[in-house]
Amino acid sequence: MTHLKKRASALALALLCALPLSACSGGKAPAAESTPPESSAPSQPPEPEPTAPAVPLVPWGTDQVVEHLFFHPLVAYPELAFDGDSEANGIDDYMVTVDEYNKILQHCYDNNYILVNMNDVWSEYTTENGETRMRRNTLMLPEGKKPLVISYDDTNYYPYMLDNGFTWKLILGDDGEIWSYGKDPQGKEVISQDLDAITILDKFVEEHPDFSLNGVKGCLSLTGYQGILGYRTQTDTDHPEAEFEANRQKEIAAVKPIVQKLKETGWYFGSHTWGHVRLSTISDERLQRDTQRWFDEVGSLVGPTQILFYPHGARPDGDHDQREPGPQFKYLQSKGFRIFASVGINSYEQVKKQISAVIIDRLHPDGTTLRWRRKDYLQFYDTWDIIDLDVRPNRAYDRNPNGPK
Repeated sequence: MTHLKKRASALALALLCALPLSACSGGKAPAAESTPPESSAPSQPPEPEPTAPAVPLVPWGTDQVVEHLFFHPLVAYPELAFDGDSEANGIDDYMVTVDEYNKILQHCYDNNYILVNMNDVWSEYTTENGETRMRRNTLMLPEGKKPLVISYDDTNYYPYMLDNGFTWKLILGDDGEIWSYGKDPQGKEVISQDLDAITILDKFVEEHPDFSLNGVKGCLSLTGYQGILGYRTQTDTDHPEAEFEANRQKEIAAVKPIVQKLKETGWYFGSHTWGHVRLSTISDERLQRDTQRWFDEVGSLVGPTQILFYPHGARPDGDHDQREPGPQFKYLQSKGFRIFASVGINSYEQVKKQISAVIIDRLHPDGTTLRWRRKDYLQFYDTWDIIDLDVRPNRAYDRNPNGPK
């Protein structure tokens, strides 16, 4: 499978009267309600709206874990994803379905997690001797809440996904909100807010505003080699002709308002490298070319970021970022990256002492951990309550009913 083998305040809550777009409707906003006739009864002052008591904020110290989960794009149509073709097992390994994702969000909410922005967790400061370093910040959270970062890798909507049960792209509806576009198994166009990880989280936070600190949602980790957010914004040396470039410019113009709306509604961006390159084995020259291409083709659209997500979880300098920073790590840091995210078995962090950087690990809800890593995710959910074995391929999983908790 291609690479599988490979915050500007938050908007006010969406109007509760907004009607959902129907599939293929084009997303017409509801018509204004007619004004009721005047009543002859004397007017009464309106009842005051009840207000919820303020929840006290308490510190989440720098020695307390900030959990981090990351997802790949969601399987919207399992019958297309798990149809026995060459992609099915890879999708089973690395993705979750819409139903599983909905349950994970609900369980995290029920377990008192609250979404926070990675850029608030760690920040750069200047030391007494004038050097810059990163530090872990004390977060002020509503009492009883625990911080959670969510990130989403490969929100590019790669072409291979289009025939394998995923949504195709993000769009703006006539209501000005983010929707997903795609096609169902019958080939019918579907515009929805219930089939894509981004729009589902938007709705969940609207319904559960205490799941988000200051309206934050998640971080979108983008490559660039097949465009971003479902729009083919990439250059291609195999297609130098004017027609290709004209279409690319149309795609760039179309994605810009999507990016802006995402930023306005609590989303932020990170780099996943341009070409989804494996940083543990890449040459210095290729790394520099790839990084500059990401800035040119992706950073130019989403703006600056200090966050880099390692493709394949592979660390630079031959997987040595946990030791003394090597030349590739130092190069990436020199280009503005400060938070370097890999994948691991817990939400690990190490603030570097020699350089202004922090390396972190994040956990990965997907088919592999739903099948085999129950005990590692119990702080969030019980995998046995999440996995949908009725739609996934018939593959091995941990069948021990007395499995460790």
